[in-house]
Amino acid sequence: MDMLDCVAFILIRDNAVLAEQRKWSKPVAPGIVAIPGGHVDPGETIEAALHRELLEEIRVTTQASLYVCTLCHRAEEFRKIHYFAVTDWDGEIGNHEAEALLWVPFDGLDQLDLQMDQLAVREYVRVYIDGGA
Repeated sequence: MDMLDCVAFILIRDNAVLAEQRKWSKPVAPGIVAIPGGHVDPGETIEAALHRELLEEIRVTTQASLYVCTLCHRAEEFRKIHYFAVTDWDGEIGNHEAEALLWVPFDGLDQLDLQMDQLAVREYVRVYIDGGA
């Protein structure tokens, strides 16, 4: 079974994570609130895809990113989503692909519609904030 590699970026600011409400015109999961990201292009490394997606979607370049986890998800195909926390970036965040952008506090992760997004953010908090406790 082939899996489509994807990246997702967990932008962190003041104990909150940047989320997007997907455009209602999207064929997959329209209108949901999710961690932004996208597909890894053929021949592209996961890290290069992360940098490209950050630039395409919110017009920032990463200065510091941390690998968080990889989770599998079945949408219209099986996806292997590589989550990275981005704690430092250059540029002003702009909305270039979503219906809306919003900051979701760590204690309000139920605002994220996908359980795997909630799990990835909780894993970031567990490993990098709580020290793996």
